[in-house]
Amino acid sequence: MNVLLIANGPAYGSELPFNALRLAGTLAKREDVHVRLFLMGDAVVAAIDNQDLPDGYYHLDRMLRNLARKGGEIGCCGTCLDARGIGDDQLVEGAQRSTMEQLADWTLEADRILSF
Repeated sequence: MNVLLIANGPAYGSELPFNALRLAGTLAKREDVHVRLFLMGDAVVAAIDNQDLPDGYYHLDRMLRNLARKGGEIGCCGTCLDARGIGDDQLVEGAQRSTMEQLADWTLEADRILSF
């Protein structure tokens, strides 16, 4: 089964990307489930590597690396990255600059789509 999760909310200040990553990580543990996560809007901030956060905050960059290690694919909207001044060299390992064309392909290939 192919599952596509689309995260569009702010990385911090909202729990939308956090909950999307929690679910994506849980799904990625299951056999016969292929997980794809597409980050859009302010959610692309989650893909910045080596985030320095106060104690008690969840580390979305670590969660993304873990998802990639489990075989999850992570796409980051290129237009959204550019609008926030985030370069490809700042992305966590496993996250890739992506396009709406790729999101369209992933959407058509998905058996389930969840939006956060």
